[in-house]
Formats: sequence, C-alpha cells, structure tokens
Amino acid sequence: MHLDAFIDQVRTRGELPDRKAAKRAVLATLETLAERVPVGLAEHVAAQLPPEIARPMVGVAVSHGSSREDRRKGERFDLTTFAGRIAWRAGTTEEVALRDAGAVLDVLDASLSPELMQKLGHVLPHDIRELLPEARQQDTETTSA
Repeated sequence: MHLDAFIDQVRTRGELPDRKAAKRAVLATLETLAERVPVGLAEHVAAQLPPEIARPMVGVAVSHGSSREDRRKGERFDLTTFAGRIAWRAGTTEEVALRDAGAVLDVLDASLSPELMQKLGHVLPHDIRELLPEARQQDTETTSA
C-alpha cells in the first residue's frame, strides 16, 4: 500500500481532522509498537510498509532497549503505557490515542500479510491485542489456545 492511501485510510477510519493528524497517529502508533515487539518482528512489519513510515519504526526498534533481551523480546508494557506513549508522541490525549491506534492497526491489518499480522497478535498482550480488528483478535486467540 502506498503512503498516501495508508494515511487516507487511517484518517477515514479514525475520523481524524486532516492528513497531518493521521500521519502523526500512524508514526506514533508504529513507533510505540516497535518498542513493544521484538526487533526482528518490527523489521518484518516495516518491510511491508511504505518507506516513509517504515524508517522511523525500524529506527525505534533498533535503538530501543538497553539489553539484548529487551531487543529480542521487546519491552514489556500494557495498554495504559501503550496509550500514554502514543498520546505523548502524537500530542493527544490517551483516549484519542487509543481510538487512533485502533484505526492504524485496522489499516495495518489490511496492509500486511495475514501470517505477519498473526505473529504480531501473538506477541502482544491481551489488552493491546483488543485494538486489533475483531476477526484478527479471534484468529489470534484461537491459535493461541
């Protein structure tokens, strides 16, 4: 998917006021996601995204984490921290950040291969996984059981 289409879909799904707000939401969500997942998975996700939003995601993934273990597994945090980091990066409230993150994850689901989205769902804790599209949540929960 091209950058313009990605941003436009996030703007529409998240009911954001303009493309600038949508791009801030995309970058904030993807960068925070890159902190939460293993660096290798973040790199695989970024490889299937437009370069303009992939580069910042990879930059965060590679530079984040003080230890090899942090990079291998990703930093452990819950939905509250996830929302707080997105809100801080995007300059919004946590409530808005969660709504925007849901829109970004919807578009991400449509952009990535199903196998990669399934891997992403497997490494996220249940509370963050709830932001994924409903069908993807069920797929992940079914294969986890």
